[in-house]
Amino acid sequence: MTATADLAIRMARATFNRALADANFSAIGPLLAPNVVLVAGTDSALITGRKAQLIAWKREFAAKERLIYTRTADTILVSPVEPIAMEQGHWQGVATGSGAMLASGTYSAKWREMGGAWMIEAEIFLTLA
Repeated sequence: MTATADLAIRMARATFNRALADANFSAIGPLLAPNVVLVAGTDSALITGRKAQLIAWKREFAAKERLIYTRTADTILVSPVEPIAMEQGHWQGVATGSGAMLASGTYSAKWREMGGAWMIEAEIFLTLA
């Protein structure tokens, strides 16, 4: 199960990254648990719940100059006793117009398998640049 879960989470993360790059609002929702929590990297803003996060992404996608965020997993640790996993890695935000990297850092994401699909339950970001 561990190798299968690791691959499923990496594929879900790739789908999430592609949705952010393409501003594909509808592809993000199914990857988020209903009570998902996001703690932003710079100001520690707390975004609680799928609906709140989708509103935030909709606002981000509407910006004239926006960043495309990419999360890259360095490790995924799957629990042997519960259908949960922890992803740790690095992220970056690249400006759509210039292609310049304007922000980056590290992150951790907790995933849970629900109904056969892996969903993000929580993400916390640390801005380093």
